[in-house]
Amino acid sequence: MAWTETTRADHDRRRLRYASDATDDEWEMIEPMMPPASKVGRPREVDLREVWNAIQYIAATGCQWVALPKDFPPYSTVQYWFYRFRDEGVLELINDVLAMAARRAAGRAAEPTAGVIDSQSVKTTESGGVCGYDAGKKVKGRKRHIVTDTLGLLLSCVVHGADIQDRDGAKITIEEVLERFPSLKHFFADGGYRGDALAAFVETRDRTIEIVKRPDDAKGFVVIAKRWVVERTFAWLGRCRRLAKDWEKSVASAECWTYVASIRMISRRLARA
Repeated sequence: MAWTETTRADHDRRRLRYASDATDDEWEMIEPMMPPASKVGRPREVDLREVWNAIQYIAATGCQWVALPKDFPPYSTVQYWFYRFRDEGVLELINDVLAMAARRAAGRAAEPTAGVIDSQSVKTTESGGVCGYDAGKKVKGRKRHIVTDTLGLLLSCVVHGADIQDRDGAKITIEEVLERFPSLKHFFADGGYRGDALAAFVETRDRTIEIVKRPDDAKGFVVIAKRWVVERTFAWLGRCRRLAKDWEKSVASAECWTYVASIRMISRRLARA
């Protein structure tokens, strides 16, 4: 889409109540995948668009549940729906559907055949839950293990203790992503995933993994083909301040905030297309 003064005005988020709010175009993509209202019992009173806007607000600003502005539904209501989305797999569904739509918009097949895998170590807080120490990066906390397609769109996120080696965490992550995207046939990874055990694990699933090496003569920062895609995705996701640390006791909740950040990014991209 060519950017003109008109299109810039249409997509200027300063016209919204909060910059994190979903526009009409973005909500139109997300709403059909929200849980339908029950046909029995009391009619649903909460506006799920406002619930979604509140979740997006927390993701973008990193604020506490109790610090939600008063013009959103009560934080306990928003919290209830977030946990319901988590337990029913709603966020993964929305992310997957939007990712496939973004691939089609880019002229690609909806189902990816190649993925890029990497992890990011983040500190945890006093909330408790799974925790470990990454001796290589000197971080006490957890790892976000993600797989993206070659466009950098998030396909899967698995959160585990930072003390688990990348080669071991990759097995869990690859198993998870293949359940949702069985079309994946080839994975790209960095040197931390080198080893016969992981290669054999991938081979038993009739897939292949390619280790993309850093040039021996490289000094300082170097953009490395394939690997930079997933690093860029981590940077995109990091625009959501909720991901600056892992604030969650449950790893399932931690994974869901990553999907919220991804949905935010992809829905905005599609709305501008």
